[in-house]
Amino acid sequence: MLNIVKGRVLVDDLTSVCIRAMLKAGMREADALVTADVLVTTDTWGVYTHGTKQLRPLLRHMRDGGLDPLATPEVIAEAAGWARIDGHYAMPPFTAVQAMTITIEKARTAGIAYTGVFHSSHFGAAGYYAMMAAKAGLIGLAMTNVDPFMTVPGAKGRVLGTNPITYAIPAGNERPVFLDMATSTVAASKVFAADHLGKSIPDTWIVDKEGRPTTDPAQLMAGGAMQAMAGYKGYGIALLIEILAGVLTGAAFTTDIKTWITDTDAHINQGHCFIAIDPNIMMPFSDFTARMDELVRRIKCTPTSPGTERIYLPGEMEWDRRDDALINGIPLPEDVINNLRAVEKEWALD
Repeated sequence: MLNIVKGRVLVDDLTSVCIRAMLKAGMREADALVTADVLVTTDTWGVYTHGTKQLRPLLRHMRDGGLDPLATPEVIAEAAGWARIDGHYAMPPFTAVQAMTITIEKARTAGIAYTGVFHSSHFGAAGYYAMMAAKAGLIGLAMTNVDPFMTVPGAKGRVLGTNPITYAIPAGNERPVFLDMATSTVAASKVFAADHLGKSIPDTWIVDKEGRPTTDPAQLMAGGAMQAMAGYKGYGIALLIEILAGVLTGAAFTTDIKTWITDTDAHINQGHCFIAIDPNIMMPFSDFTARMDELVRRIKCTPTSPGTERIYLPGEMEWDRRDDALINGIPLPEDVINNLRAVEKEWALD
């Protein structure tokens, strides 16, 4: 059983629960180990919406036939600087780790590499895969297209997914600069939370079914849609991701993508895109990391505005949370704990 002490769960305990559940679902141990690390690491960053909370729906997706517990991703075409992978509907985080591993290997020889994946589904937090590259001393980018839940300026209805994009860039003495974001104004979970509490929201978050901005969060599930961050700018970035992860890979795109949470027995065919750049092709790696350190320090040393104690670089808050979680355990929210308790029950974990 999941052991919770003073509202926190130790990383090893949480990892063990995830692995045992995936083994019960029929996955190979090596695949389960990789997937558990993706989900638990995400929780240590404090990104609870995309960590172990996703284990239950992923296992349901697998149980109902949308994913294959014993499938193996396959490179079907490649050259020095690129690869195309058929995920064969294996557990998506495992597929994504394999894809970024290949991308890193190719970038070390070609300088820059792209890997596209099709026949996949929800791979969790994109940031994990970009960080794989940064840990290897490379610049990493990862992105995926998701089922349509977001409108675009001037449209009525859902057009694109809240397609996430992430980057991670190594430094020297400073920590990697690391950003993971969706292309909607806010996460849909914030809209649902406001609806649950009976609160209104800013009219820049969602539109109703007629495409009109609204402050009523209930309109999202009444046929409304998320708004793109920064209007046309967010729309443009989301469209780029749709092209790189969906069109170019051979995956489904826009309205062809089913909703993996509800269409659990369906093959979703999301696409993923991974890019890695070796900075050593431009200059000695020590020069690059020294320049990154200088950039980070210049930003952090900028005078603060009244009421601000500290300027954060992208990723710093996540690193602080992870440091605390590795020592003291992860302060999982109640909804995540409830999901994990349900996993224990549904998969009869001792």
